[in-house]
Amino acid sequence: MRGKAALVVGLVAGYVLGARAGRQRYEQIKEQAEKVWSQPAVQGQVEKVKALGVSALKSVPGVVWKGAKSVTTAASGSGTVQERAERAGRAAKRSADEVADVVEDAVDDAKQAEKSATTRARAAKSGSTSSGS
Repeated sequence: MRGKAALVVGLVAGYVLGARAGRQRYEQIKEQAEKVWSQPAVQGQVEKVKALGVSALKSVPGVVWKGAKSVTTAASGSGTVQERAERAGRAAKRSADEVADVVEDAVDDAKQAEKSATTRARAAKSGSTSSGS
């Protein structure tokens, strides 16, 4: 029984001491991250990425709407039910490809903006580190 109690006490003491040390290191990392995040160069890039994302996403609904209209037009045209269904299917495939292209372009633009922001953030951080040395 004493062995179990000693084990529990040891585990609790280890947990408490480890949690304190872990919390202190966490606070150090958090403080450094906040310093980098608050730099004007980083915030400028953040704003650019936000604007890029908004403008890229604005184009998606237009492409979806255009695709929906083309599918509806193809399905409501003349011909047999099978012909209309085939036309609608082809129109839907084209529309899906167009939406995929627009989304892919938006993702590529966002990745490029992220890469640029990362590069500038590193440059800003190394500039602040070298000036602080």
